Amino acid sequence: MTDKTPAREKPWLFRTYSGHSSAAESNKLYRTNLAKGQTGLSIAFDLPTQTGYDSDHPLAKGEVGKVGVPVCHIGDMMTLFQDIPLEKMNTSMTINAPAAWLLSLYIATAERQGAARSALNGTTQNDVIKEYLSRGTYIFAPQPSLKLTGDVISFTYREVPKWNPMNVCSYHLQEAGATPEQELAFALATAIAVLDTVKPIVPDADFEQVVSRISFFVNAGIRFVTELCKMRAFTQLWDEICRDRYGVKDEKARRFRYGVQVNSLGLTEQQPENNVYRIVMEMLAVVLSKNARARAVQLPAWNEALGLPRPWDQQWSLRLQQIMAYESDLLEFGDIFDGSIEIERKVNELMAGAREELKRIDEMGGAVNAVESSYMKQKLVESNARRIGAIEAGEQIVVGVNKWTETEPSPLTTGDGSILTVDPKSEAEQIERLKAFRAGRDQSAVAAAMANLRSAAQEGRNVMEPSIACAHAGVTTGEWSQALREVFGEYRAPTGVARAAAQSGGDKIGVVRTRVDQVSAELGRRIKMLVGKPGLDGHSNGAEQIAVRARDAGMEVVYEGIRLTPAQIVNAALEEGVHVVGLSILSGSHIPLVTEVLDRMRAAGIGDIPVVAGGIIPPEDEKILLAAGCARIYTPKDYDITAIMGDIVELVAGRAKAA
Repeated sequence: MTDKTPAREKPWLFRTYSGHSSAAESNKLYRTNLAKGQTGLSIAFDLPTQTGYDSDHPLAKGEVGKVGVPVCHIGDMMTLFQDIPLEKMNTSMTINAPAAWLLSLYIATAERQGAARSALNGTTQNDVIKEYLSRGTYIFAPQPSLKLTGDVISFTYREVPKWNPMNVCSYHLQEAGATPEQELAFALATAIAVLDTVKPIVPDADFEQVVSRISFFVNAGIRFVTELCKMRAFTQLWDEICRDRYGVKDEKARRFRYGVQVNSLGLTEQQPENNVYRIVMEMLAVVLSKNARARAVQLPAWNEALGLPRPWDQQWSLRLQQIMAYESDLLEFGDIFDGSIEIERKVNELMAGAREELKRIDEMGGAVNAVESSYMKQKLVESNARRIGAIEAGEQIVVGVNKWTETEPSPLTTGDGSILTVDPKSEAEQIERLKAFRAGRDQSAVAAAMANLRSAAQEGRNVMEPSIACAHAGVTTGEWSQALREVFGEYRAPTGVARAAAQSGGDKIGVVRTRVDQVSAELGRRIKMLVGKPGLDGHSNGAEQIAVRARDAGMEVVYEGIRLTPAQIVNAALEEGVHVVGLSILSGSHIPLVTEVLDRMRAAGIGDIPVVAGGIIPPEDEKILLAAGCARIYTPKDYDITAIMGDIVELVAGRAKAA
């Protein structure tokens, strides 16, 4: 008998999601990561770029370069990819509402490098529906947003045939609390809405090719077996939808192609070194099953619950992928789960639940109606409340958080530079570069390109070619978005908070309710709390859970959703006569935004109203905010929301007595 060495399968793409400060700094990081063996790029854009604002817009204050790289024009894009030949690169861009614009900048940059459009390989996320449900970086209402998505798809399959124009993104649904069944159903409902939009605008003969370019971006959580089965269910359900709903005959065109980032929601600030094991487990769920294996994997760093990871932290995550792909024998075998009774049972259970949810959404008229009615958002708020309630009650164990909390000091988190911080000067420097770029461009060329873009949008024509012309002419991100805002208008999505059913019960919340009643009686009216989201951070999960729990505790709650200016928040505090203001910021812009709210409240004569803040706030920043007048700081380690409510009630009571 001869020993035959199995042929090894080619590994998935290795990526890290990165970008910060400036195009030049991010370019340096990308070239370093590629030299270390990363095989694809995953671009993180800052919040002004994601929401269609230039770096000098008032709403961009404090947000420039914090959660990603600022890209205002073709000069920034060319700097971002300097010495990185785009025809040889596989680039994923996490961009949604302005996806058509960033892809246009990318194509224009490639053309200036001398690359053909047809050579470009990569992905634009371009999934706006999930933005209404989770990340909040939408600009326009669902229908014009789907029109822009359709423009990108119908353009790329002809002009950039190796590009994935749409990355249906269930990742953030899980971060917002989705159950596996909801993640399956809501993502597939989104894909159906997109295909229904595109089908009438492409020739029937080309539709299979369009379907073959639709990709997905998913989340893998800590429940390893369930997550693995979820991926197998995704594969089977997508094949079924493509075959039965759309009549796609080519099996290859029906293939479920996906990239993954493993769960960031489950990363803990407490004992953060434990996150390494969590990341390993979560990655296994998307690489072990060959028939449902990810095409690209990006892993968070172990310390992302503390702040921005350093290059070394990103390298550690990259090495994990490389060890799995090259040191293990995983890629030498077929699917090791085929024939498993337990796996098949769980896959069927997940598919049944997803089909039931899909039927419900279909009966509502599809994903857009389910967004506009707040059905999907409400369900996510409720399921997230159940998850948090289970952790608080100890029913769901999180090691180091609600069990085995005793710990030795970690040598990994001590000393200066244990996390990466963005130099505050980078925002001013970016604004100066932007002003210089505007001053040096051909204004008549800009005006002509903008006029063509505006007329294309008004007439319902595809905006891609006009957008690429705008990119070459020197139009900025803010100008492109403003032109479309003038045509399509802007949109505020339902928060899902008002209709979300309370999930908390038991003695702890009962004690807080009693105390709310007592303090309200002393005040002469019900305690009223304003929950605010200043700046451009659209991750509203924490704010929503605080609002729901405060209401459940018996307080009146004012919550108007995301993307408010400090001036709007202070004005609401005045008009509503609130007793406490709670600010939620996860983008790293907490110091400028919280201090501006505090300053404006003092100027408005309501400086005696306590302000509390929550988010990923490092200890040094916590000291700064407390010194500035913030009454309390809550970070991910403060996982017990009912305890936070109790603390806030006592804070209000104390201020009332002092007055």
